[in-house]
Amino acid sequence: MKYHLSPVWLVLFMPALNAFAQNGDACQLSTQATLTSCQQGAQSNYSASLAGCDNDSDQAQRTACMKQAKGTLNKALSDCAAQTSSRQQICGRLGPGPYDPAVVPSNFTNNIDNPYFPLKPGTTYIYEGQTSSGLTHNEFAVTSNTVVIQGVTCVEVHDTLQLNGQLTEDTRDWFAQDRQGNVWYFGEASAKISNGLPFSLAGSWTGGVNGARIGIIMEAHSAIGDFYRQEFQAGNAEDLAEVHLLNQTLTVPVGTFNEVLVTRETSPLEPGLVEFKYWAPGIGNIKTNDNGEIQQLIEIKHQ
Repeated sequence: MKYHLSPVWLVLFMPALNAFAQNGDACQLSTQATLTSCQQGAQSNYSASLAGCDNDSDQAQRTACMKQAKGTLNKALSDCAAQTSSRQQICGRLGPGPYDPAVVPSNFTNNIDNPYFPLKPGTTYIYEGQTSSGLTHNEFAVTSNTVVIQGVTCVEVHDTLQLNGQLTEDTRDWFAQDRQGNVWYFGEASAKISNGLPFSLAGSWTGGVNGARIGIIMEAHSAIGDFYRQEFQAGNAEDLAEVHLLNQTLTVPVGTFNEVLVTRETSPLEPGLVEFKYWAPGIGNIKTNDNGEIQQLIEIKHQ
């Protein structure tokens, strides 16, 4: 027995799709295209799961396998719908125009000295926090390496995350600052690690490749309510930030800081999840609060 599920979510959103096409709403059209891709991916995974179920010689186990596959499909389609709802709200804030920031190499500098996101080669920021899964240890190391992306020379940061002493993520991030003082995120090569071996490269992207667009990681002049994309590759990298608070005072293990900037970061790929980041002038990120799980800056190393 095989299950068949009609693309009900696509039927529900089709009238809106036609309206957006007529009005030339690029943001909403992108949202609808991403919904279709998400649904098709869910259906493809479902079919692959059924192929595995078909090869189970035990009828009871085969039926249980198909039931589980159906449940996974329904959950995936529900997630697609939730992500679409989140993207539609984002479009309401960012407007209907296409997201396509111009990259003019001559408008970028050779160093990053934004006071809230300074990247001096040889500096390593070390963060720790006790989470529900255990102790996290994060090292954000500004290297002397550079990478040219879309004609812009970017600073490379080596970002590693350990959980209970075991490496779980290993990432190379690339940033560049424009002449106005905004710091742009040009991409990342990110690997999830288990037992010392990479098992996923999800979330990796490079500006200008396969539809990926660069985004702002730190504004030159922040104002409460500013809302902007930090990265964009539909269905893969869609982080956004909003300036939440200014001029805060915060104490973390390395000291007490004034004029702290607080951003609120979200992604339609994870609807409902919110991460607050705290930025101190002259230092950068000093604390993160990811849905109640906190990491704080405990040490700064200089080579």
